[in-house]
Amino acid sequence: MNAQVRDCIVIGAGHNGLVCALTLARAGRSVLVVEAGAQLGGAAATRLFSPGFQVSACAHLLHLMSDDMMRDLQLEAHGLEWAAQGLPTTALVPDAPPLCMPDAAGAGGSALSARDGASYAGFRARMERFAGTLAAVLAETPPRLGTDAWSDRLALLRLGWRLRKLGRRDMRELLRIGAMNVHDLLEENFESPALRGALGFDAVLGTNFGPRSPGTVLTWLYRLAAEHAAPAAAAGGAGVLAQPRGGLGAVGAALGRAAAAAGVVIRTGAPVTSILVEADRACGVVLASGERIEARTVISNADPKTTFLELLGPRHLDTGFVRRVAHLRSHGLAAKLHLALDRLPRFTALDASRLKGRLLIAPSLEYLEHAYNHAKYGEYSAAPAMEITLPTVNDPALAPDGAHVLSAIVQYAPYALKEGWPAARGRFVDLAIDTIEHFAPGLRGSIVGSELLTPVDLEREFRMSGGHWHHGELAFDQFFFVRPVPGATQHRAPVPGLFLCGAGCHPGGGVMGVAGRNAARQILRQAA
Repeated sequence: MNAQVRDCIVIGAGHNGLVCALTLARAGRSVLVVEAGAQLGGAAATRLFSPGFQVSACAHLLHLMSDDMMRDLQLEAHGLEWAAQGLPTTALVPDAPPLCMPDAAGAGGSALSARDGASYAGFRARMERFAGTLAAVLAETPPRLGTDAWSDRLALLRLGWRLRKLGRRDMRELLRIGAMNVHDLLEENFESPALRGALGFDAVLGTNFGPRSPGTVLTWLYRLAAEHAAPAAAAGGAGVLAQPRGGLGAVGAALGRAAAAAGVVIRTGAPVTSILVEADRACGVVLASGERIEARTVISNADPKTTFLELLGPRHLDTGFVRRVAHLRSHGLAAKLHLALDRLPRFTALDASRLKGRLLIAPSLEYLEHAYNHAKYGEYSAAPAMEITLPTVNDPALAPDGAHVLSAIVQYAPYALKEGWPAARGRFVDLAIDTIEHFAPGLRGSIVGSELLTPVDLEREFRMSGGHWHHGELAFDQFFFVRPVPGATQHRAPVPGLFLCGAGCHPGGGVMGVAGRNAARQILRQAA
C-alpha cells in the first residue's frame, strides 16, 4: 500500500459508526466514513413523512447514552439541544384511570395499591444494583473464553469481582432470576396488572419475545443497565428520558460535526458494494460507482449478515462461520407508526402534562402475551402493544402551527408476515389507529397523513437485515461472550483488518454508542 492509503474506513454513518470514527480520529488516525444514504445517523434519523411533518424515524427518545459518552463526544458543544428532559411514563388502561409510573424511589405513582407502592422502591433498588453491575460489563469489550491471554483472564476476574461485590444475598438472587421470564418475576412482586404490564413491556420492547419467554429478565436488565449509566439530566437522575430538539436526527448531525472537527472525512451517497481483500486481509472497499478506496483497517457499522454474507462474501470465510452468521436470529417484530394530526389528541382522563412523555399501551402481562402469540405464527397482533410519543408537544417546529405528530412503536409486527405486508399494511394501520383511539376518542378525525414502517421497510430504508434494531436478537446464545457469533466476537472479524462496530456487536442496539467506542478501542489496542 502506498503512503496515501487511509488508516481507517468506516462503512455506515449510523451513530456507532460516527462514534467509532470520532474516537479513532482523536487518537490520530486518518478516517473516512462512507454512507449509502444522504443523511447521517442511520435509523436514528429525523425524516419528513408528510408535507410539513417531521419525525424520528426509528428510535424517538434518547435515554441510553452514558454520562461519560456524552462528555467525551461533546455533542452539546456541536449543536445538540434538548427539547425536553426527564419525561414521564404513563400506562394507559382500558376503561380505567391511567397509571402514572413512579420514579425509582417509588414516588409520583398514581393508582397503585398500598402493597405495590410499598414494594416498588425496594424492588427497583435491587434491580438497579443488578443493572449497575451489568452496566460496567456493557461498557467493556467481553473477554474471550478458553485463551491463555492475561488480558482475558483479568477481564474474567473483574467480572467475577463485580458479582462478588453484590454480596451473597444479591448474587444468589441475580443467579436465580437471570434466566427467568419477566412474567414470573413481576407476578412474584406486584399485584397491579397495569404496573406489571408497563414494566413487562420494557423487557420485550424491540425483541422477538413475549413476557413468558425465557431470558426476558436479561433483556430488561440490559435496558436498565444502559439507563443506569445515562446522564443525570435536568429534572431527573440516571436514565431519564430525553427528547433532542429536531428529533433523533439531531444526535447524528451533532456527531457528524464533532467527527468533522476531529478530521474525519464523511461521504454520503456512497454505498459500499464490497470489501476489498488482498493477501487474506481486508484492505479497502469498492463503492457502487466502481471507485476503489484503500485503507489499512476497515470497520463495518452494517449488521453482521450484511457485512459477512454480502459485502465480504462467503468465499473469504469458512463454511462453519458462514452457517453461524446465516442462522443469526435477526427478524424484527416492531413497526413504527407516524401520524400527522391537525390538532392535539385528547386522551381520556389524562392530564395534558403527561403528553410530554411516553404513553404505553400494555395494560397487563396477559395482554402482552396474547399480542405476542400471533407473532409465533407469522401474524400481526390483533391487539398490539405500543409506546407512543407526541414529539411536537415539546418541539412544535416538527409540524405546522397548531398541528402535531404522533409517533408509536407497535408490537408485534413480524418481518416474515405470513400473508405479506403489501396485502396487510392498510388493515394493520387501521388496527393500530383504532387501538390508540380507544384511549383518545376522535383521533381518526384529526389525521391528515400517516406512515407505517414495518420491519421490511426498516430493512430496506436503513439497510438492516431483518429490520431488527439490535441487528440480532438479544438472547443468551447471542449475547456478551458470543455476540454476534463465535468467531466474530470482540469486534474482530475472522479476516484480519476487518472489524465490526454496529449494534450486532456487544452490547447491542439502542442509541448509546458503546459498540462504536469499544470497536475503536480494540483497533487502537491492537496497533499499540
